[in-house]
Amino acid sequence: MASSNHDDTCIGINNHHHQQQQLHPLAFSILWSPLPPITWFLPFIGHMGITTSHGTACDFQGPYTVGDRGKMAFGTATRALQIDITSLPADGGAEQWDKAIAEANAEYRTRMHNICCDNCHSHVAWALNDMEITAFGIRQWDMVKLCFLVFLKGRFLSLGGFVTQFLPFGVFLLIVMLVRLL
Repeated sequence: MASSNHDDTCIGINNHHHQQQQLHPLAFSILWSPLPPITWFLPFIGHMGITTSHGTACDFQGPYTVGDRGKMAFGTATRALQIDITSLPADGGAEQWDKAIAEANAEYRTRMHNICCDNCHSHVAWALNDMEITAFGIRQWDMVKLCFLVFLKGRFLSLGGFVTQFLPFGVFLLIVMLVRLL
């Protein structure tokens, strides 16, 4: 599905066949943003969302609340991991991706948020499991796999994103080391 107001070109899937098309640069991606103050002490913990084939961010924002208009609960995404959708069935592609996200959004609008067990990572895992996609060797998605996959393979969207994720942790470590030396 093309987005007419973006100039970035990449390879995408459109239902039955591969074709060159214009896509939003974050289409088919898992997004991540820091979750202060948790990220300050555990930099691999943050907020997660998933984008539609048009690059619109969707995220489980709290009890019975899903954002599906492109604005994530904790600000602009600082990391992204684009998913290769070629493992989706030939008759699925972008439509199957978007349908699974819409179904995950609908499901999570009926759920209470639990930071440890049923959270934004669970929402993304639900969508990926619903679409039955295999990526990065993963077929059965869960919040722990997603956490470390994005931490290890997600790209930073800016230098500021890197600083936002790691500077507070670096300062914390520096303080701990200084206190131990005294």
